[in-house]
Amino acid sequence: MAARPTALEAAAKALAHRDRSAASLTAYLERHGAAPEEASRAVERLQEAGYVDDARYASSRAQVLAGRGYGNDGVRFELERDGVQAGEIAAALASLPPERERALSLARVARAPTAAIRRLAAKGFSRDSIEAALAAIPSDETAGLDDQ
Repeated sequence: MAARPTALEAAAKALAHRDRSAASLTAYLERHGAAPEEASRAVERLQEAGYVDDARYASSRAQVLAGRGYGNDGVRFELERDGVQAGEIAAALASLPPERERALSLARVARAPTAAIRRLAAKGFSRDSIEAALAAIPSDETAGLDDQ
């Protein structure tokens, strides 16, 4: 019977599949049977070695989420859920193209612009960005939206 992998081995295997924040990696290790102190030590060693870096993770994850059509509030929510600290989230959001430009771009390429507006709201775009996207849609396509 094979011995159970150490927390450090389990963490390295998890990181081979995808990057993780320190908090999410710690939680992963604990869910997979590591004692809290063992999980923390393993994550600390990986941070010291540069394999776990929340700033890098936040920036990369923010880029991916923005590419999937998320607004700043949606990106912030996902990063907070992954245990990333506020300063690293703010830096990651600052590295993205302006939210308003992303909203306009998504609205312009949408087949059904009014549905795109609802999608922007669901994906965490600010009211200002949604209003700017709405203003960019030709008026015949948005007729009647004020009634909804």
